[in-house]
Amino acid sequence: MRAYPIFALLLFLCTCVSAPLPGQTSNSEAPRPLTYYLPALDYNPAITTPEEFLGWQIGDWHLSHDLQLAYMRLLASQSDRIVLEEIGRTYEDRPLVNLIFTSPANHAKLGELREKHLGWNDRNSAVKANMIDEIPAILYQGFSIHGNEASGGNAAPLVAYYLAAAPASAVGKLLDNNIVLFDPCYNPDGFNRFASWANVHKNKNLTADGADREYSEAFPGGRTNHYWFDLNRDWLPVQHPESRARIAQFHKWKPNVLTDHHEMGKDATFFFMPGEPTRVHPLTPKINQELTYKIGQYHAAALDEIGSLYYSGEGYDDFYYGKGSTYPDINGCVGILFEQASSRGHLQETENGLLSFAFTIRNQVATALSTHAAFADLRNNLLTYQREFHLAQNVTSNGYLVDADGDAGRTREFIQMLQRHQVDIRQDGPGRNAPRYFVPETPFTKAIFDPITTFEDSLFYDVSTFVMPHAYNLPYERVTTGAPRNGKWQHIPNVSIQSVPTSAPADYAYLLSWDDYYAAKALYQLLAAGVNVKVSSRPFRAADGQSFSRGTIMVPVANNQTMDPAELHRLINEVEGNTHLAFTPVSTGTVAEGLMLGSRDAYQPLRQPKIALLIDGGVSSYDAGETWHLLDQRFGIPITKLPLSRVGRTDLSRYNTIIMVDGSYNDLGAAGTEALKRWLGPGNVLITQKRASSWAAANGLANVRTRVAPDPDRNDNTRRAYASAEKDSGGKVLGGAIFQAQGDLTHPLLFGMRRPEIPVFKRSTLLFEPSSNAYASPLMYREKALLSGYSPRGFEQQLSNTAAVVVSGIGGGRTISFADNPNFRGHWYGTNRVFLNAIFFGATVDGSTTE
Repeated sequence: MRAYPIFALLLFLCTCVSAPLPGQTSNSEAPRPLTYYLPALDYNPAITTPEEFLGWQIGDWHLSHDLQLAYMRLLASQSDRIVLEEIGRTYEDRPLVNLIFTSPANHAKLGELREKHLGWNDRNSAVKANMIDEIPAILYQGFSIHGNEASGGNAAPLVAYYLAAAPASAVGKLLDNNIVLFDPCYNPDGFNRFASWANVHKNKNLTADGADREYSEAFPGGRTNHYWFDLNRDWLPVQHPESRARIAQFHKWKPNVLTDHHEMGKDATFFFMPGEPTRVHPLTPKINQELTYKIGQYHAAALDEIGSLYYSGEGYDDFYYGKGSTYPDINGCVGILFEQASSRGHLQETENGLLSFAFTIRNQVATALSTHAAFADLRNNLLTYQREFHLAQNVTSNGYLVDADGDAGRTREFIQMLQRHQVDIRQDGPGRNAPRYFVPETPFTKAIFDPITTFEDSLFYDVSTFVMPHAYNLPYERVTTGAPRNGKWQHIPNVSIQSVPTSAPADYAYLLSWDDYYAAKALYQLLAAGVNVKVSSRPFRAADGQSFSRGTIMVPVANNQTMDPAELHRLINEVEGNTHLAFTPVSTGTVAEGLMLGSRDAYQPLRQPKIALLIDGGVSSYDAGETWHLLDQRFGIPITKLPLSRVGRTDLSRYNTIIMVDGSYNDLGAAGTEALKRWLGPGNVLITQKRASSWAAANGLANVRTRVAPDPDRNDNTRRAYASAEKDSGGKVLGGAIFQAQGDLTHPLLFGMRRPEIPVFKRSTLLFEPSSNAYASPLMYREKALLSGYSPRGFEQQLSNTAAVVVSGIGGGRTISFADNPNFRGHWYGTNRVFLNAIFFGATVDGSTTE
């Protein structure tokens, strides 16, 4: 095991008192030498140090992403141990880069080494077990996926410099036999946002007072990406460019170890994996945790060397496979989480003494280097584990049959998600009206398809289930006979959006089915162009015999005075090209079955949604970001992000839809509340979620009653041990489970749905009583609703016969209240549809059917 020279520690103690350790009281800053962070070695003088490049030492200021990136490019230009590869771009067009570190000799045959490594895990390759010495092990080191957990991204230049400039005697064992993929910043947009905040509020004479503005970021903070998503929850959903680039790189190289450097609360110390042993996903192999423990011993030794407090084996878990430290575990890799107590700025008072930014960086550097030592020593163990993991996946006929459910948009998104994880998928051959897909059983697909309702531990750091077909509301079944071997099942190399022929000119009207997820995108483009559009509330059969369901969009030709028939046809064709959805031209308003196209009872006019999303204050930035991303990125619908403090002094008449996601709305004040009340009139729709629904009810903006669920332990006089209090309390938390709701398919909020059963993701115990109006609760939870995940004792019974959605009639307007978040983490495509229907069709809900 490699240790840092003791004289480096002595040098620090003698010359670096200006960088306070926990327990010290100095808040002055003086120069820190490179040896504060790195071992005292004979570094290559041709390689520029971070301090030489910046003009100041790492830890004096927070690195902006552009400076970090520029330094990485400089290193790559100076060192023959590095190839820099751009793997993607963020929403803000910042490059996502990997530095590939290995010996110069290995760089000359890098492609060959990658192929050998991949062949090592492939039973059909020529690479055999006795060739292990020829196979490079792959280490993936990544930093600061949460932008305001900045010590990792600020440690990255130091670690990269060490790998580039340290003598061969120090790094030869690592680089001669292995390859390091170095990701200096997982989240450039958030990292840059936080650096700006911390730097503009830094005092020359540092204050450690946590009340200083430096330590209280403005909404939404730097943790998240451009759309306010937590990217460390997106390894599985892969909804964002940062995640998609990272997952593609992961599968391109199949690393043996992946590290993920984070921060936690200021009063903690330093954590490294393994986590809580009772909170490991049951599909994670035992040997994975054994290897994690062995690697952890190297971290302990490194932190002992510099006297840092640390802990392991508690607090964090390895359950949700959508995080950086756990996604590797279901892919034959070992994921390692590091959590450093955060200074959140430059210096903070903590229960362990003063915590400086430099000290947090130092710990991250120490454990990054101890990772190198562990990886070099354990490479054969890690390679053997990875090979055995992949070779154990015998090809069987077991798997899952997934139905397209009549929605090509949702199905396409589901398949693309699976393909990003390199899941093999086969499609039922041509000739079927309802396509089906076969997904073979592997550890990964079992993890994301099989429901789980029994647990060794009832505490979860994140969600307790992640059954992906439920997120997309796609029916599926587990099968043991596999795909029929009749030649009709075809492998899908790469699913893509299929172009559709442009429709011919219509004499009377154009019809668009609402079955496809992306029909909302087409509808918005028509409304934004000023087209007269109506929606059918009844199913019907056109004169040519084609059937159309509720929610069908009808665009009359003669009644669109804003454009002549030729202009309208050109617009229809343009929308078809943009959305790849086909309109059906019809030449008559007469139908074969149902009400005619001119019926006032069957067709309601639609208005262009003009949307304000309330933000800031106590509003959940996650939930707000999910709504912003959904409308802006996926459907091309512009929204105004309206701070709570401005609601009372803004002309709300320019909006016909206002969205209030989960959170506290006390910052609206009396003026903002009254402004919303005045606004909520005919044609306007207020959409509320979770606690916003309760706030709206308390302020006369919704008619929603909350069900008070009894505490099952309230009258239990059984004495309990003090030590069990934390687990007892945690066991009452609903951290994230999937329940089945029952929908009324005739209601405008359910238009486009084919089945009344809709999986809903629920993250709180908030419950709504069913409306007294028999029509105003179009989505209800019934008995035995749990589909997957941990449900606290007695909660499933309390949930029974509660409303998932309540529609209120207030002042002639409509308030549509969701008990849960329909847009959870951007990938709940099933309940997205209910939310979108609320935006487009909410104003059409008949007043007599509201609460």
